[in-house]
Amino acid sequence: MTGAPTSPGRVRYSVCALLFCAASINYVDRQVLGVLKGSLGHELGWSETDYGNIVTAFQGAYAIGMLLMGRLMDALGTRRGLLLAVLGWSVAAMSHALAGGAATFSAARFALGLSEAGLFPGAVKTVSEWFPKKERALAIGIFNSGTNVGAILCPLAVPFIAAAWGFRAAFLLTGLLGLLWLAAWAAWYRAPNQQARLGDAERRHIQSDAPVRELPAPTTGTLFRLRETWAIAGAKFLTDPVWWLYLFWIPDFLQKRHGLQLLQVGAPLVVIYLMSDAGSVLGGYVSSALLRRGVPVNRARKLTLLGAALCVMPIALAARVSSLWAAVLLVGLATAAHQAFSANLFTLTSDLFPPSAVGSVVGAGGMAGAIGGMLIAQLAGRLLDATHSYEPLFLFPPLAYLTALGLIQLLSPRLEQVQLPTHDTPAAASTVTS
Repeated sequence: MTGAPTSPGRVRYSVCALLFCAASINYVDRQVLGVLKGSLGHELGWSETDYGNIVTAFQGAYAIGMLLMGRLMDALGTRRGLLLAVLGWSVAAMSHALAGGAATFSAARFALGLSEAGLFPGAVKTVSEWFPKKERALAIGIFNSGTNVGAILCPLAVPFIAAAWGFRAAFLLTGLLGLLWLAAWAAWYRAPNQQARLGDAERRHIQSDAPVRELPAPTTGTLFRLRETWAIAGAKFLTDPVWWLYLFWIPDFLQKRHGLQLLQVGAPLVVIYLMSDAGSVLGGYVSSALLRRGVPVNRARKLTLLGAALCVMPIALAARVSSLWAAVLLVGLATAAHQAFSANLFTLTSDLFPPSAVGSVVGAGGMAGAIGGMLIAQLAGRLLDATHSYEPLFLFPPLAYLTALGLIQLLSPRLEQVQLPTHDTPAAASTVTS
């Protein structure tokens, strides 16, 4: 066999591994509150509405942070941008140890949401710089699966830390993880054109897509005049709230619906997030495999999105089944489908936009998703206070993903690559089909 190897080097996957670790730490810090919700609510006297307000503080800050952090990543570059984001969220995570009531927890969550918003704009932008288009969905699926590893590690470790040393130690120790990651990122990471470890063959592989003309980062006004920006933002607005629902309320659902204690919730959550991990990687793999077989980008991405949307449908039954493990499997299938959908939705951004705009568009989409998350937090708190049942909440996810896919199809029927204007004037998509 004489052809050039398909994978001429592995440096780009070490970058993906660093992003995977950052995503894991991000979700450990984010999930501590959800895991400790029951015991904190009892100890501090929170109502469901109080908890919904605390989650809303995080979501509001996350919405603001997504827009700001997206612009920051495009302006500073991913090395410095991610350094600032991870430092900020690590300090904010540790600050929860100083909180004593709903108001101070809300302030700590606000700081956490503002800084944690930097992860996805920075990580997706990094992938768009390090991977050719045919590998991006898989790379994003791999790093995005780190969120599930964090969500697995958290319920395994945090209840025992809290039981041994109190909830303040749980926030403090988990927050320290980000500082360890910062040392590795600062020492190792450089952009592809500055990375001495990158060989010529892998550099050519990374640059194998048709060259994209370098443009300055577009203004917010320019981006929001594009239908493609609204396709990403609208899909995130509809689907991200479902993930927030899973993240912040599933531990409580398992405890209240199936009578689990804090130290018993770990095993079901591990199963749910292992399934989520598989969904993230599988969603990226399927999309990339279709591209390798010659399926056009438009069809490959949307077929994968459709399959994921259909797999969400059974979640509507999760609050009705009496078996704990039947409920776990239904929730796990839905979270896996969400991650498959999410990996491909992030990849659409790098399909549709040039690198100079990726961070900003991911940020805009994340802002829309966080606004949706604020709405679901308020709705969940009030519904649970009124009905004491999760059944109404589980009726929303089956509709959200199909509606999101329909919106993408309406606003970007062929996934044509956007041609950004050189000045802040109304823009049109190019005629080059991805």
